[in-house]
Amino acid sequence: MIDKARELIIKSCKRQDFDHLALCYFDLSNKNSQSLEFHNGLEGSIENFYFDLASMTKVLGMGLLRVKRPQLFKGDKELLLEHRGGLPRWAILGKTSWQETVKRFEIKASDTEYSDLSMLRLMLTLEEEEDRSFYELVKDQFSKEVCFWKDLPENATCPDTGIRKGNIINGVVNDDNCFKINRFCSHAGLFGTIEGVREMLFRAQQEYQLTGIMQDAFKEGRTNRFLYGWDTVSDPSKSLAGKNAPSQTFGHLGFTGTSVWIDAQSGKGWILLTNATRKYWYNRSEINALRISLGQLLWNK
Repeated sequence: MIDKARELIIKSCKRQDFDHLALCYFDLSNKNSQSLEFHNGLEGSIENFYFDLASMTKVLGMGLLRVKRPQLFKGDKELLLEHRGGLPRWAILGKTSWQETVKRFEIKASDTEYSDLSMLRLMLTLEEEEDRSFYELVKDQFSKEVCFWKDLPENATCPDTGIRKGNIINGVVNDDNCFKINRFCSHAGLFGTIEGVREMLFRAQQEYQLTGIMQDAFKEGRTNRFLYGWDTVSDPSKSLAGKNAPSQTFGHLGFTGTSVWIDAQSGKGWILLTNATRKYWYNRSEINALRISLGQLLWNK
């Protein structure tokens, strides 16, 4: 498996905008995994190399919290979690007024509209009801090598993920709203090594029975794209999880060029971490082609 993945990556790298990549194929049922890394065109690992996980934060935080403590997510909170609460996709938030902006929208059942604001509104609601910070609610879910961007260890190395106001973004979050909010939040901001993300998923399987809970959720009848906050496969022929992904596949993408996908039935899945936004935030074609081909390799095994 990993040898074929290596061939795909080497063929693809010349067309890509990233200069760092980490990949892990895993099986949650037996805790087996295979990983590889490429840095500046050469295969090999760099110790303490942390990628900006971007919107994978949503499922490593809120998605796993839903698995761990389902009683917290009732009524409107379930709508917000699954991006069905009527909030707009995005807005430019202010440093001091962001909470007021996020709270001003009426929550009402709607069609799916993937929304950072929905996830922020859910975070604020949970914090008010639980009288605890969101970080306190989810911190025990994180492995040693997954952390909030402001808590990166001193010996961490990070890839460039773009430019903000003329300065290279390195070691700070790519997402502008998360950067301005400047605190741990639910829609972006986690950084992690490939080992750290893999360990988080293994722990979630062992401690919360992640795939079993997601299997039960699928069996209840999925009528929306998002399930417990996790993205799912609507069209197996086109999904960025990889062509022919199983019907009970769940996961999430990250804007910086990251992915995580898991088949709830078999426990098999994959993690891809890159810095695809290094040059351009808008160029998605090549990173998406790689996502599809890597996923197809796993599902067709």
